[in-house]
Amino acid sequence: MATPRPAGSWDVGRRRELARQALEGYVSGPDAPVQATARALAKIEDAGSLVLVEGISDQIAVETAALGRGRDLAAERVVVVPIGGAHAIGRFLTTLGPLHTRVRLAGLCDRHEAEIYRRGLATAGIGSPRTQEDLEGLGFFVCVDDLEDELIRAVGIDGVEALLDSQGDLGSFRSLQGQPAWRGREAGAQLRRFMGSGSRRKSRYARLLVETAVARDVLPRPLDTLLAAVRA
Repeated sequence: MATPRPAGSWDVGRRRELARQALEGYVSGPDAPVQATARALAKIEDAGSLVLVEGISDQIAVETAALGRGRDLAAERVVVVPIGGAHAIGRFLTTLGPLHTRVRLAGLCDRHEAEIYRRGLATAGIGSPRTQEDLEGLGFFVCVDDLEDELIRAVGIDGVEALLDSQGDLGSFRSLQGQPAWRGREAGAQLRRFMGSGSRRKSRYARLLVETAVARDVLPRPLDTLLAAVRA
């Protein structure tokens, strides 16, 4: 006689499988950043707009937000390019060369790395932004800490924990909260650490958090204004 499956275990496994399938179009593993950038670069000759983001989870967030708003970025000739970290911005813009003069540039960056973006844009001759407002004028929008932080605050702690529960991850998160290094820390910081522990988890929750934010009409301002900036 087969051993009965614990109540709810199929649901958790099924939810995780559906989440995995939703990310099959994205590469993973140690070479993922390089591959993702290469795949995006292959499309830029026909692009009308380039959205520069730091990593794959940011790419997933932007593309999910656009889809949730009924946008077809491919039809609009908008290409989201994960450049492999903030420090790559100057090199990436220099590599674009004169191409940047015929495409619309936009992007997201974290507040503590905004100066790197300002220097990169200036070095590439795209502008001389000195303030956050200057960056926005060039199409680059600043997250308070990072995009995960923006999404967690938009959805709210209770909402994010409900999302973790729906994915079968709440127990694992409670375990992290009980670890000495994280016990008593601010819940938002704990959630960011939990979601950032593994590229697949970070990418999966980038999609799920954005879907929740779109459904509640609470998409964070940097992401919302970025999409508006590249509207055809």
